[in-house]
Amino acid sequence: MSQTLPPPIFDPFAPGFTDDPYPQYAALRAAAPVFEHPFGFWLLTSYEHVSWLLRANLSVEERNVAPSPFVELREQMYGPEADRPRGVSMLDRDPPDHTRLRRLVSKAFTPRAVQALRPRITGLVDGMLDAAEREGRVDLVDTLAFPLPFAVIAEMLGTPPADHERIRQLSGTIVRSLEPVADPALAAAIAAADAELTEIAAGMIAWKRANPADDLLTALIHAEDDGDVLDDEELIAQTLLLYIAGHETTVNLIAGGTLALLCHPAQLALLRENPALVDNAVEELLRYDSPVQASRRITLEPVTISGVALPAGAFVMASLGSANRDEGFWGPDAGEVRIDRENARQHVSFGGGPHHCLGASLARLEASIALARLTTRYPGLALDGPVTWNGRINLRGPAHLPVSLGT
Repeated sequence: MSQTLPPPIFDPFAPGFTDDPYPQYAALRAAAPVFEHPFGFWLLTSYEHVSWLLRANLSVEERNVAPSPFVELREQMYGPEADRPRGVSMLDRDPPDHTRLRRLVSKAFTPRAVQALRPRITGLVDGMLDAAEREGRVDLVDTLAFPLPFAVIAEMLGTPPADHERIRQLSGTIVRSLEPVADPALAAAIAAADAELTEIAAGMIAWKRANPADDLLTALIHAEDDGDVLDDEELIAQTLLLYIAGHETTVNLIAGGTLALLCHPAQLALLRENPALVDNAVEELLRYDSPVQASRRITLEPVTISGVALPAGAFVMASLGSANRDEGFWGPDAGEVRIDRENARQHVSFGGGPHHCLGASLARLEASIALARLTTRYPGLALDGPVTWNGRINLRGPAHLPVSLGT
């Protein structure tokens, strides 16, 4: 007699999860805040545990993962690609390599350097809203949330004219590698997108060598750190990381933040009454619906978290989205938007420790300008149809956000 097993307490492949993962997160925090998934990875969901993991002296390099069902699944999904050298971007390196790579690009993302971009970002937002106003009803993702950060990072890098739509498709596929993959067709698509984007980045770098300018890509090509320069593989990896991370997450922040305000009209009204709240509103919207839902670390020795023993070589996911909704830290209204929340900036949406998001200041600036201009300019702004989510587990956000500008 066969017995039906109960569904796992955490199932990111369950129907509807990518539209709204928060009920599953709440169940995990209540029943198993330190959870071992049958796939062979661990998941932390409380604010306390996630904050600790992000700042602990743990690894991000996958070579340190011990043999496990997680490794077996990856090999099964990716086949020969699983053995391809990976992890030459700063996102996938431990110190001292991470320190060296981050130092080479960090000057472009200092608060002072980012604030110098304010006039250009404001001009881009106003131009995009001018074009949207002529339509009246638009998809806010296509009109503002995607083109704004894409244009900004492309200008910062100094990349040549490119097929933006194709790069958008490819980057949307490749970021699926940041989540559990149990579909061989998806794994093959990720590998193909990685190969095509690598060719595109190599072409951009070759063009930039022949056309140097005062931009980030030229600086990376000529960067030196104590006589050490980026090799070709590292240069391509850093370029792709900046290109993809420079727009993918901010798309989710602008679109998801706008949606959250539209779904909380009293908070939208409060922002219009008090525009000075916009910076804190961005922090609260980052907390409420994190553009990146999870980050990972790998244990280098056995650790015990709240009485649960994790072995050395464990692949541990920190659920940023869950930590940002933990009632134990945020209080009973953790599931609501409150743009005047005093401790909103304590969210973990930008990670923490040495891998804290390098582009946090840029994302904050882009979102604050976009949301301020949008909500001030269009008092009749409203949803104008069903929202379509992008179907991603980690970098989740609206794929289509139809709105009426009320003009």
